[in-house]
Amino acid sequence: MGIFTRFSDIVNSNLHALLDKAEDPEKMVRLIIQEMEDTLVEVRSTAARTIADRKSVQRRIAQWQAEVDEWAEKAELAINKDREDLARAALVEKQQAAEQVAHLEAEDKVLGESLDKLNEDISRLQNKLNDARSRQKSLIQRRQTASSQLKVRQRVHDSRLDEALSRFEGYEQRLDHLEGEAEAMDLGRGGDGVRQAFRDLEAAEDVESELAELKARLREQSER
Repeated sequence: MGIFTRFSDIVNSNLHALLDKAEDPEKMVRLIIQEMEDTLVEVRSTAARTIADRKSVQRRIAQWQAEVDEWAEKAELAINKDREDLARAALVEKQQAAEQVAHLEAEDKVLGESLDKLNEDISRLQNKLNDARSRQKSLIQRRQTASSQLKVRQRVHDSRLDEALSRFEGYEQRLDHLEGEAEAMDLGRGGDGVRQAFRDLEAAEDVESELAELKARLREQSER
């Protein structure tokens, strides 16, 4: 069973309201588009038959109009030949042909009005179909965007990611501990460093004193 029961249901429909009520809007819009496309094919087929019928009627009008013209000429010829009886008969035939022309012209007018209405209906239906297709694209894009966002959020909240972050924090804590131990090794060593500096200075003075004594002794020996 279709969503719409007749053509007027489609062109007068509120697509936004239909989609708001649907449990699955994307599925609903697919069904709406399918029914609109099927209806458009039917309306176009009807229009094609109407065009063909009108062409046939117009062709018959031309044929009967030719009959009217021909009997008019025959009636004139009969009058010129003093054949009033034949002229009267020709005029009767002309009148009958003219009646056929009038009947067919009335039929052509109805077909023309019907074709104008079909053209209007096709235009309205095509606009509705374009609107539905636009909404379908929008729904598909929204679904794809929502799916992408959901995947990202699932990854963000993934337990494996939490576990990796927890391990990283553990590594940071271990590094903090090692750095703390290294810094602790230097604590309290400020005095030892000063004492070592003075010891180095004293040792240097001893070396210089001994070197001066050695030079003096060698000079004394060379002077002898």
